[in-house]
Amino acid sequence: MMIGGKPSWRQTFKGWLYVLPMLLVIGTFSLYPIISSLAMSFYTQYNFFTNQVQALGIDNFTTIFTDPTFISAIQNTLIFVVGVVPIEIVLSLIIATLLNQIKFLSGLFRTVYFLPFVTSVVAISMVWRWIYNKDAGLLNHLLGFVGVHPIDWLNDPHYAMPALIILAIWKSLGFNIMLFLVALNNVDRRLYDAARLDGAQPLQQWWHVTVPMISPMTFLVTVNAVIGSFKVFDEIFALFGGQPGPGNSAMTVVFYLYRAFYEQNKYGVAAAAGVVLFLMILIVTLIQMWFSKKHVHY
Repeated sequence: MMIGGKPSWRQTFKGWLYVLPMLLVIGTFSLYPIISSLAMSFYTQYNFFTNQVQALGIDNFTTIFTDPTFISAIQNTLIFVVGVVPIEIVLSLIIATLLNQIKFLSGLFRTVYFLPFVTSVVAISMVWRWIYNKDAGLLNHLLGFVGVHPIDWLNDPHYAMPALIILAIWKSLGFNIMLFLVALNNVDRRLYDAARLDGAQPLQQWWHVTVPMISPMTFLVTVNAVIGSFKVFDEIFALFGGQPGPGNSAMTVVFYLYRAFYEQNKYGVAAAAGVVLFLMILIVTLIQMWFSKKHVHY
């Protein structure tokens, strides 16, 4: 076939054969569960063991939106996303910028920051349960030096969400730092030389050269962070011993879904909660993509 020419049906068929295995994997493990969950959200009478549907309707959505626990789960999820994502992105970028300037033992520092990301959530949560301990915890010990009285982080509903946010930020820093380091190393050094010739100071170079040039990576990191924060579950389950915090203070949409499906056997309600979560993530992602068209420099 000539370059730029129209492919023949044989070549098109051959191309589809190449991608067929991956299409089967995506269809089986991604598309089919999504479609099944959407359909299950309308099952009002359903036998899970025989897979028989006796009635359909929107009762599941009515149930969750009239359930104060679900409304609280949505609020907690949004609080978690707003509390984690901005701090996570800013800290990751600052630390990555500093690490990019370090030459001596740079590999060691990068490994130290990346370790939390590859460590088991259960192991991390066990350590943080000790850090948050009211009587012997390291955090309260450090706060005592500035006159702060011991805080019952894991049993006080007012401090459960801040404790969860701190843990989530600490755990996800490493991966984001690695991504930012890749982007920083790909910035053309001639741009910094030109900025210095114009009299730009280091901070001005960072703001007017570095930040715009790595904006595509910032957009990618932000999207990943938002999606991951909306789906938070492991940290909650491990940190609070299988409970959504004291008095459901750390109840999120995914934890609500988990309880409805695995503990209460309300499969339709769980599926409806999953659909709502999917729509929330979709709307936020579309807003981010619209915003990126104006502020991301490719």
